[in-house]
Amino acid sequence: MDTRSIVVYKFGGTSVATPERIINVAKRLMAAKARGEKVVVVVSAMGDSTNKLIELANQVSNQPDSREYDALVSTGENISAALLAMALIDRNCPALSLNGAQAGIRTTDIYSRAKIMDIDCSRIQSELDAGKVVVVTGFQGVTPHDDITTIGRGGSDTSAVALAAALKAKTCHICTDVDGVYTTDPRMVPNARKLPIISYDEMLELASLGAKVLHPRSVEFGKQHQIELVVRSSFSDDPGTLVKEISEMEEGLRPVTGVTVDLNQARIAILKVPDRPGVAGTLFGHLSKNAVNVDMIIQSIEHDEINSITFTVHKNDLEIGKKVSEEFAKEVGAQGVVFEDNIAKLSIVGVGMISKPGVAATMFKALGEHNINLKHIATSEIKISCVIDQTKAAEAVRVLHDAFELEKETV
Repeated sequence: MDTRSIVVYKFGGTSVATPERIINVAKRLMAAKARGEKVVVVVSAMGDSTNKLIELANQVSNQPDSREYDALVSTGENISAALLAMALIDRNCPALSLNGAQAGIRTTDIYSRAKIMDIDCSRIQSELDAGKVVVVTGFQGVTPHDDITTIGRGGSDTSAVALAAALKAKTCHICTDVDGVYTTDPRMVPNARKLPIISYDEMLELASLGAKVLHPRSVEFGKQHQIELVVRSSFSDDPGTLVKEISEMEEGLRPVTGVTVDLNQARIAILKVPDRPGVAGTLFGHLSKNAVNVDMIIQSIEHDEINSITFTVHKNDLEIGKKVSEEFAKEVGAQGVVFEDNIAKLSIVGVGMISKPGVAATMFKALGEHNINLKHIATSEIKISCVIDQTKAAEAVRVLHDAFELEKETV
């Protein structure tokens, strides 16, 4: 089959929140088909319907069964897909909806955070060959035993990019309620600038560090399979932001591409830990077994072969992280555990900082001049992150956006 003209579109929950918006999406897809594209579209659940389903689950069960929970919350996407297919058919555009199983999306059997293992595209390809627009439910798949699974919140992005890879499509359009990727959140910094292009690596860092435009797993899929991602508005024809591999020549001179802040962080510190081989491995092994994802880690040397170990976790993991840490402290004879949840993780990202000295100095000087204290610092080749008081988060973003002159097209 000739796959060169296959294009995958993804429309998020706000884009299909009402019948009127679903009809708007249908018209956009018809225009794409009229341009000669073979159209596959992935849809999220309407508006906040997934949240309402979660509320229902919690009303009938204190601890909903994981299998039945996935069976319930996946139904929102089924509704969106069927309604969109109806809107297309009503306008004389051949279409059909497919759920995750019908679309051939096979996943692991870890409910609520399953990973896509493979996709059998034979049904989708045959329907495309018949001239239809294929509407696929995002966020869901099935296990080898045909049980329904969901692939985590934001998983419709991942579904769309994985389908694009399986179909050997070159491009996946992520259509949402924003018109692209910005240098920072425009709600915090009104003069934030929309980026016409950004690298996979930069987008992955921004997505992982708190930017909510794209799900990190979808960016990983795009990079792995070289699927160009276009982040664009569902409500206009604006070209949006292109996410792709960028050569050194395309990188230009700017050392920093964007600033982001994550307010959903907490910090745990284990005090006076005996300094002996294997202690840190034991701690982080216990955390891993309890599915606690650890981010920034610092081990500080105190005296007399005693250390303190500090790390950050998502706020959702704070309670289990504290419990595991307290058990570990007793096990190894540490002094105790302290924590704080009123922090934020502030980050700057840019592939240009690899070859540009002085980026950290500019960042720390600007924050210091505004009395913003740094509690914790971590770096990589293309990012610098630090923990600050949550009350300073918005100010810190504005300070760094100004310091690196990100509102300007060039520096």
